[in-house]
Amino acid sequence: MLASFRHLRRLRPIAAATIRRTAVPPPPPKLLHFFSFSSSPATSLSEPILCKPSGKEIEKRGGAIAEESGEGILEHVRQGGDTDAYAAIELALDSVVKVFTVSSSPNYFLPWQNKAQRESMGSGFVIPGRRIVTNAHVVADHTFVLVRKHGSPTKYKAEVQAIGHECDLALLSVESEEFWEGMHFLELGDIPFLQEAVAVVGYPQGGDNISVTKGVVSRVEPTQYAHGAAQLMAIQIDAAINPGNSGGPAIMGDKVAGVAFQNLSGAENIGYIIPVPIIKHFIMDIEERGKYVGFCSLGLSCQPTENSQLREHFHMRPDMTGVLISKINPLSDAAKVLKKDDIILAFDGVPIANDGTVPFRNRERITFDHLVSMKKAGEKAILKVLRDGTEHEISISLRPLQPLVPVHQFDKLPSYYIFAGFIFVPLTQPYLHEYGEDWYNASPRKLCEKALRELPNKAGEQLVILSQVLMDDVNTGYERLAELQVKKVNGVEVENLKHLCGLVEGCQDENLRFDLDEERVIVLNYKIAKLATSRILQRHRIPSAMSSDLIEEQRADQEIVLSCVR
Repeated sequence: MLASFRHLRRLRPIAAATIRRTAVPPPPPKLLHFFSFSSSPATSLSEPILCKPSGKEIEKRGGAIAEESGEGILEHVRQGGDTDAYAAIELALDSVVKVFTVSSSPNYFLPWQNKAQRESMGSGFVIPGRRIVTNAHVVADHTFVLVRKHGSPTKYKAEVQAIGHECDLALLSVESEEFWEGMHFLELGDIPFLQEAVAVVGYPQGGDNISVTKGVVSRVEPTQYAHGAAQLMAIQIDAAINPGNSGGPAIMGDKVAGVAFQNLSGAENIGYIIPVPIIKHFIMDIEERGKYVGFCSLGLSCQPTENSQLREHFHMRPDMTGVLISKINPLSDAAKVLKKDDIILAFDGVPIANDGTVPFRNRERITFDHLVSMKKAGEKAILKVLRDGTEHEISISLRPLQPLVPVHQFDKLPSYYIFAGFIFVPLTQPYLHEYGEDWYNASPRKLCEKALRELPNKAGEQLVILSQVLMDDVNTGYERLAELQVKKVNGVEVENLKHLCGLVEGCQDENLRFDLDEERVIVLNYKIAKLATSRILQRHRIPSAMSSDLIEEQRADQEIVLSCVR
């Protein structure tokens, strides 16, 4: 299915408790009720099993004080008779770590600069192979990562081994042998059933010690992941997942049932965990291919066929069910074998209902997107298709597909090209996010619509826009033309930013003409504009007229030309 790039108004990643460096030290955080063992009516969780209680609290309940150790927590829970929480804590003490991240995100409005460095905290847990699982959004745009074991004052340097932003997962590695001493590797389990209890373990804000929050599974279905905007299976639980919990395991029995990663904004005690099939898919990608490849897509947009007149129009018999293909990504393999108005009846032998769902355990149903996403890149699937009243079985190769406008762009610097004070950039959703949390309404409407709806027509295609104009005599009068797409340069259609850069740098005409969206035109004397560029860069203290990736590509192209000449 085509990925949906709707604005995420409600789901949000709960990465990290963020520490900001300010001139005036921030006030100490307020302790929330659900970070204590208090049974006060104000407590928002019915069974909070969290941070280590005070010595007085343990003595009051008949427990023994074990200062600065996990034994105090275990003894307290043992006294309360909660065996599930006791087992979860016992596993977590030697398995769950606190992750400290220093990160610096790019400034997409000034793409040659980074934003101020920030520090944040999340959680993670160790798995066989001496690896640490955490969330991608915990270490996104990282410059430095440290991890700390429970009960230890020492922080150890960690490296990001692999990261998958679509599935919001990352693998860390730690070289220090001392770190791994006494660590217990957690095993991955299965998808829990509805109403099964899980314990979310991590380091949420409000305290420094490990915490455990109990909840039950209330829903299992594909959900939009807030960090990467992909539609993948997720498990909803009725437990609060708070900043700092991200990357911590949800434990069921003695195995991991998922990874905490986001909550529902505005709702109390609704959290989401990444299920084991998604985690295994991510890890297998890395083990088999040496890197994260991604989750497959058919490259289709489909419409339900719940209306009887619609089904009759497309020659569906009463015993047939399926979905109608309404749009096909031109770059997908589906574009070679499927057509608009085809009806997909089954995927790999699994019948698809008129609402697009397929059977899933114990009378549950999920959208058939899940079957597609669980395929490995390059795997084939058999689609049963109804076309003009005739049934066909079609084999199709599946692979991850990239949208025309990237949904995210972490861990890399943005591309840009500056000429005569005009800043050209490829349109990305992170660029639109610079307009604030309400970017969907605050950003230029036309750019937003292009970002959410347009499909690529060729590989490597980008929507190049004129981001802003750095004022100078050479561009006076053009300052109002910012935020428009660049269609052509000297009559040649622009394919991507690299192509635009090549057209400008290789211009042989006296004048340089840019054709923009809304029929706007920019004309410059090429020699005058070329001279003005260095002056403008110096005035604004910009180190280069183009981003490092464009410089490297130009250098590579020159080397190819030289090798051909030789």
